Amino acid sequence: MSVFALPRRGLLLGLLLAALPVAAHAEGPAAATTAAADTTVTAFAAASLTNAIEDISKAYAATGKPAPKLSFAASSTLAKQVEAGAPVNIFASADQKWMDYLVSKDLVVTDTRVTPIGNELVLVAPADSAKPVEITKSLDLLKLLGPDGKIATGLTDSVPVGIYAKTALTNLGMWDSVRERIVGAESVRAALALVERGEVPLGIVYATDAAITPKVKVVGVFPADTHPPVEYPFALLKGHDSAEAKAFFKFLVGPEAKEIYKKYGFSVK
Repeated sequence: MSVFALPRRGLLLGLLLAALPVAAHAEGPAAATTAAADTTVTAFAAASLTNAIEDISKAYAATGKPAPKLSFAASSTLAKQVEAGAPVNIFASADQKWMDYLVSKDLVVTDTRVTPIGNELVLVAPADSAKPVEITKSLDLLKLLGPDGKIATGLTDSVPVGIYAKTALTNLGMWDSVRERIVGAESVRAALALVERGEVPLGIVYATDAAITPKVKVVGVFPADTHPPVEYPFALLKGHDSAEAKAFFKFLVGPEAKEIYKKYGFSVK
């Protein structure tokens, strides 16, 4: 046996033993962080709900509960992220289509699905050029746009406000004449911003979005019979319906939250 064998073995054993307390110390905070993450509630909500749900989240936190993490975008974008595995507890869509989509993927706790609020589809213009119109089949939308004017709304094949807009324009017999004038934005708030900046003379958004800025005015309301009801289904998501998520969800669709939705112009059911 080499005269160096025992000292080397002893040295290695000593190094391993010395490392154990360090590993245990490092593991504790990591485990605590993971445990904390497990109790954090994350809600995905349609862009048009931004102001209302931010206020609701603050009201919830004021009760002594941890404030949830919030993410706002087009319902289509959020639904695809949920499908891709985003660890989300709650989904609030701006239409039934994208909630149905997640149901079809077996990602929704279906008995929690509710539709607590609704909205209106409106035509808006920059405040300094807004002139009221009556939206009927006789309205000459091209004349309102002028020779080069565009209409901003959501992407008409995926973003809820754009889908509603396309349906309404089709039912009014206007779609074929204005389809080339549509500027499809990634969300209703992005479409609203184009009108606010005066980059387009008209936009189709929700009444609640128009109400949050003095830079645009509603010039007309689309008749309810020209498009499906603008509804917002909410639900808990499978595998993420923790006790904490259930508590915030209950608050999100409860009486105090409904007063906040009303403040922002949503219709409450």
